[in-house]
Amino acid sequence: MTLRNFNHPSDYLGAAREMADSGCPTLARLLAEEAADRTTDPNEAARIRTEFDGVSLRTES
Repeated sequence: MTLRNFNHPSDYLGAAREMADSGCPTLARLLAEEAADRTTDPNEAARIRTEFDGVSLRTES
């Protein structure tokens, strides 16, 4: 197992892709949402969210 620092949106996005490939779509979606939230470009954030199917599962308001 590789330890990973989550300092950039790309770190979250990479982990999201790994989770999707591993058959963990819910975790992938949550990581993708975090990547999108940390992205300063709104168009890139929208692209990230559309890359991962599903609706937001976040409970925070």
